[in-house]
This record gives sequence, structure tokens and C-alpha cells, in this order.
Amino acid sequence: MLKATLRSLLAHKGRLALSALAVILSVAFVAGSLIFSDTVTRTFDRLFASTAADVTVQPKQQDLRSARVSGAVQTLPAALRDRVAKVEGVAAARAEVSVQNAVVVDSHNNSVGPTTGAPTIAMAWHLTDRSPVRLTSGRAPRGAGEALLDADTAGKKHVGIGDTLTVQAQPGTFRVRVVGIATFTTTNPGAALVFLDPAVAGRELLGSAAQATSITADAVHGVSDAELKRRIGAAIGTGTYDLKTANEQAKSAAASLGAFLDVIKYVMLGFAGVALLVGVFLIVNTFSMLIAQRTRELGLLRALGADRRQVRRSVLTEALLLGLAGSTLGLAAGIGLALALIRLMTAFGMNLKATEMVIGWGTPVAAYVVGVGVTFVAAYLPARRAAAVSPMAALADAEVAGVGKPLKVRAVVGGVVGAAGAAALAGCAAATKTAQAASLLGLGVALTLIAAVVAGPLLVRPVIRVLGAAFPALFGPVGRMSQRNALRNPRRTGATAAALMVGLALVGGMSVASASMSASFDQQIDKNLGADFIVQNTNFVPFTKEVRDAVAATHGVGLVVPQRLTQVAVRLPDGDRVQTAAAAYGPRLDDVVHISYAQGGSAAALADGHLAMDADFARNHGVRVGSVLPVEFPGGRHTELTVKALTGQDTADGFGAQGGLYFGLATLEKYLPDAQDSVLYVNAARGTAPKDLRPRLERALKPFPQVQVRNQTDYKQLVHDQIAVLLYLVYALLGLAIVIAVLGVVNTLALSVVERTREIGLLRAIGLGRRQLRRMIRLESVVIAVFGAVLGLGLGLVWGVCMQRVLALRGLTALAFPWTTIVAVVLGSAVVGVVAALLPALRASRMNVLAAIAHE
Repeated sequence: MLKATLRSLLAHKGRLALSALAVILSVAFVAGSLIFSDTVTRTFDRLFASTAADVTVQPKQQDLRSARVSGAVQTLPAALRDRVAKVEGVAAARAEVSVQNAVVVDSHNNSVGPTTGAPTIAMAWHLTDRSPVRLTSGRAPRGAGEALLDADTAGKKHVGIGDTLTVQAQPGTFRVRVVGIATFTTTNPGAALVFLDPAVAGRELLGSAAQATSITADAVHGVSDAELKRRIGAAIGTGTYDLKTANEQAKSAAASLGAFLDVIKYVMLGFAGVALLVGVFLIVNTFSMLIAQRTRELGLLRALGADRRQVRRSVLTEALLLGLAGSTLGLAAGIGLALALIRLMTAFGMNLKATEMVIGWGTPVAAYVVGVGVTFVAAYLPARRAAAVSPMAALADAEVAGVGKPLKVRAVVGGVVGAAGAAALAGCAAATKTAQAASLLGLGVALTLIAAVVAGPLLVRPVIRVLGAAFPALFGPVGRMSQRNALRNPRRTGATAAALMVGLALVGGMSVASASMSASFDQQIDKNLGADFIVQNTNFVPFTKEVRDAVAATHGVGLVVPQRLTQVAVRLPDGDRVQTAAAAYGPRLDDVVHISYAQGGSAAALADGHLAMDADFARNHGVRVGSVLPVEFPGGRHTELTVKALTGQDTADGFGAQGGLYFGLATLEKYLPDAQDSVLYVNAARGTAPKDLRPRLERALKPFPQVQVRNQTDYKQLVHDQIAVLLYLVYALLGLAIVIAVLGVVNTLALSVVERTREIGLLRAIGLGRRQLRRMIRLESVVIAVFGAVLGLGLGLVWGVCMQRVLALRGLTALAFPWTTIVAVVLGSAVVGVVAALLPALRASRMNVLAAIAHE
């Protein structure tokens, strides 16, 4: 039996190769994502471990995310360095100054910072054994007006020694001359680094030479980091400052990087999941057809004494060998994919080394578990069907398995699962809480997808009769035969179309959701935004006060209302402690933004010590007008704010995060005085047309290349572009699904041609031309692909409507259908059908007529 299995596998290796491609693709994405994330994690672990000081003293409750949101930098006294230096066991102590809210421009007002989202870090120059850079050209900065620049940034931005740079920091703008270039000794994380003389860094970057962002200490030989941390804590107190050892600091830095890595990993695993799901249909179809064509062969094996277990084991052994081969090739492809990602990240400024690629033991294990497991599971049902072949089948003509068999079981199972899925989606549409609606949506999507796959063959005959109704009139007998060929085996047609259906259902649902989001944001912008212009940073981080001053001084500006953001923690009456972003606004907010209030108004909300909140959020947590809530600002500053206004749900999400919290600038300045503006709402003065004011604003902001001036149309386009990023990911998933679906259609048609060899020979013998034969197979492929598209889009549109109902609970109430995309997908599916049929049709047309008639 083993010998027969191996011979059978080799005899069908060409047919199995297409199925192996699905396994290879899915395993490649799994292995590639794991290798890439492990490589980046290991690389940065080494970076953080090699550069972290033995002990680091930081401000209490320092939150880098909060600093990026508000622009405020938490500091501690630089004099603390002297107290730390006197602690027994400290070999050296330094007052560090490092900020990530600086902007650096060259003499032509072009930004010197990275464009990939990585920060521009300005810091004091301390050269130690653990410095991530070393001076390779020029000299160290001495006094004000001098700086070092990292070599990567200098090379990309064409900056050399002697060039002048302008640094825009929170205290103000100052100029420096580049006197040296520093080269990374470890991985460059993609940031731009500017180094200043430690004697002036505090004054220039923090506004005071008496301030620092951290104190670092090196231990003398023989003193452990933990022991030094304990001693320093005893000397300066742990209630005021956070102390971390080198290991703790490295873990903290790695954790902040983890979110970035998780995004990449989950995206790639999403691709792997789609490849796996679609590949299952392909493998099931392939094995089912191969077994149907080997009915006589299997019957002979049974007649010669092979029992059902041996036959089933034989088919599963073929699947196991296919899975092993596919997993091995997929693992190799995954290494190549990880290498490509490393090169891509290098192009974006993160200089990873391919020679340091990490392939942990878990990667090959995951690759083989995925590849072999999926193939084995997909082949199990065909294997059971093979074991059921009777020895008498060897004496009869082979029949296609499943033809003519009733679909009652599928109808019952599909109906029950579909009803449960429909009930879940209906519950999602009727839900009033976002979490509940999202859970029901996920359940409904899973159940309806399963129901569509199970019951798909039941829809083949009625739908394809409609889709192919015009074929006989347009193409005559060839069109009629192509339609009947697609109807011949509903199970096979349903499984082939299911591969395409999965991808198109995903695209349909996400397209409706994204179109609805865009339409909802357009409605909100039209309804809520009353300002002529919005001034905002290109990467949405805060900007310095000088930007507001430049805007306010521009001729023709009538009103400037700043917006600042901050992280806060609010203790609610029901006991919940919610951490969220809150906004602060200047006076005359109603002149630039139109907010609907359930209770109160802008004047009350922006008064000192007051707070506005989304009405639904307030109701869910037992908050009412007059409630006094404990609020914690970054840096551990506590206060109590009184709720004086409740806003309508349709406006809340446009101004904050969870809860829609906002208050006046006076309140924020009291507890976070260093917060920077994130948005400026600008109105033209009376008598000045907005079209005349815009070029003036752009000229005034020319020294600030990171800031853009946008009107309502520009702002809408910005939102659309951000939503499009998500949609591009979905389209990439669709592309992967289509690639595998094409493989499935090619496989099905190729095997179908072999299965119908004698029939094709007879048709050719009675006068069917080669061109007509190719057309028949192409039409069959087109109708199968369009059937999958119709089924997938129908399912996806239902999902999309339910997704929109979830979004509606967050204030995005508009429902929109992207009809252009839907029509393009259906037409594209027809093209996919034509492409997939090219090789099988060509092979069929080249058959020898007499040999085909004599084919067994």
C-alpha cells in the first residue's frame, strides 16, 4: 500500500503542485511574520540592553505616549544628579536631557527629520561605553550654537559639517551649526538624532538648565544593578521618582516597541489566515476530484484485499507528504519574505541586518504544524469517501463522486447554522452597546460564512441558471454545454467558488464599512466644523507656540482657537477608572466648531474647573450635570472637575476618545502648563476672503514645514486617505485570496478536463472545433467565478451593513455602498475566470481525438 501510495502521488504530482502552492503561501506568511518579528525583537533587545544605564531615575509615572499626545515633557531637577553621584556604589552619574518633540529644519526650511513616523530626538551629548553612537567626523559640540547630527540623517538629508540647522523646541527656536557627525554602533531605529552640549541642552530644549529628563547612574564593579537601585532609592526616595535597572529599562523600551511589531505580525498572520482558509477549499476539491477519478483504481485495491482503513490511510499519507513538501518550501519562502521585510524596513530607515536574522525553534514548528495540519484536515473527508469505494467499482465505469447524491444534510446543517448566524447579525443590528454589537458581529460573520460554504452547492443550480441564462443565445450549443458543465457537480462548483467567495465577502464588508465611515466623517465635518482653516502637524503631533504666534500675526486672520490634547484618568461614579484622551479648547469655540449639547453649552464647559462629556457615556456611568469627578493628569497631578455640559453622541467622537471629554485651556494650563497646541482653528477676518488668506498663512508657516494648512475639503481628503490605508490592506488580502482562488479554478478545470477526456474526444469527433472547446471551458470558468463573486458580495454587503450598525454606536451614522467597487469586483471576477481557464482550455484543445476517445 505504501508503494502504491507513492506511485499514485508521483503520478499526480503536476495536479498536486497547485494545491501545494496554497500550503506554501500560507506557511510562508506564518514563518515570515515570526522570523521578522523575532529578528526585530532580538535586535532591539540587544540595542536596549547595550545602551541602558545600570540604573535610570525618571519622573514619577512617566508616560511617553502622553508626552507624544500633549507635547509636554516631564522633568526632574538636574541637581538630583549630585545626590545620586554621592550614593555608595555609583561610579558615574549624568543628568540626561532628551526630548522627542523637537523639529529640525535646514537652511532651505526643509525638514531634516524622518518621514516614516519615527521621532526626531534632540539630546545632550554624553559619550560613554554604552552610547548608541560614536563620533566619526568633526568634534563634539561646545557651548550654544553647535550640534552633532547622526550619520544616517546627514546622508539622507545632505547635511554636512558647517551647515546650519534650525531647531524648534518647546521653549523656542534656535540655530545650531553642525560641528560633527555621529555614527550608530548598533541598530538605527529610524530616528533622527541631534546632540547638544550638555551645558546648554537643558536651557535650549527644556527652558531651564536646572531641569533634566532623567538621571543615569553606572555601578562600580561588584555592585549589582538591583543593589544600586535599592541604594539610590533609599537616598532620593521612591515616592517621587521611578527607578529602573538596565534590564527593567530595556523591557520598558521593548514593550513600547511591541505595539508596532504586533501590527506587522497581525497583518501578516491575517494574510496567512486568508491563505489557509482559501487553501482548505482548494485541497478538499483537489483530493475529492482525484479520488473520483481513481474510483476504479481504488476499487481494484479493495478487490485485491485492501480494507477501508488501508485505503483511507493511503489517501491521508498522500496528504501528509503534500503537507510536508509544502511546509518545507513554505518555510524557505518565509525566510525569503522575512529578508524582504528586513530590506523594506532598511529602506524606511530602520537599519536591520539580514546577517542577524533570527529563526527560533518555534518558527519551523509553527510552519509544519500549519502546513501539515491544514493539508491533513482538508484531506480527511475525501479520504473517508475513498475508503467507502466498493470493490465492485472496479468493474464499472468511474463516476464523479457526489454527482446525483442528495444535498439534504447540507441543506439542514447550512440552514441551522445560517439561521443562527442571521440571528446573531440581527442582534448586532439591534444592540445598543458597542462591545455587545461587536461580539455578535464576529459570531454572525463566522456562522454565516460557514453556512455559505456548507449550503453553497444548494445555490449552484438556481444561481448559475440565472447567470448563464444568456449563454445559449449568445454562444449557441457551446454556451449551453458550458452552463451544464458548471451545473454537473454542485459540490465541486460550490467548493471552487468558495475560495473566491471568502476574499470577496471580506472586501464587500470592509468596502461598505469604509464607505460608511467616509460618508459619516463627511457629514460630521460639514455639520460640526465651522472654521475656515485647520492648522495641523502632518503626523498629528503637537507643535510649538511659535506656530500659533505666526498664524495670529498673519494679516487677515480674525480668530484663532487652539486645541490641545492630553491623557487623563477619570474616576466615575460607578467605580470605573477610565484612561482616555481629552481635549482642551480656547475661548469662542462655538465660532469654529458647531457642537450639539444635550445639556449645558460651550461657555459652561470651557469655564475653569469644568468638564464636558458625551451624554451616552455619562448615562452609562451614572454621570449627570453637576457631578464632580476626580481627574488625574500626566505627572500625577490630581484635581476634581465638575461636569457642566453633556454633548450629543454624533459629535463626541470628533473631539476626544472614549467619553468625548473636553474642557477649557485655563484648566489644562493649571495642571499641564507645558502642553502644546495640536490643532489651530482659524477664521478669516471680516472683509478677508478665505481664498486670499490661505496663501498668506502658507507663507507665514513656511519656516514650519511640519505644519499644514487645510480647509474643509482638505480635511475630508485627509480622513479619506487614512481610511483608505485600511482598505488597501483589505485589497491586499483580496489579491492573495484571488491568487489562491485562481489556482483553485485552474486545478478544478485541469482535473475536470482529465475527467472528461473521453467526452471531449467524442465532442471533437462529432465536429466541435478547438476554438469552440476553449470557449466552452472559458465560459464554464467565468460562470463559476461570477457565482463566487455574487455569493461573496451578497454575504459581504450584509456584513458591511452590520459593521455600519456597530460604527453607528460610535457616532458614525451614515450608510453608504461603494457601487463602483462592487461592479468592478464582479467584472474583475469574470476576468479572473477567463485567466484561470487559459491553460486548461489550451490543454483540452490540444488533445488527440482518437486517444481521448480511447481514454479509460
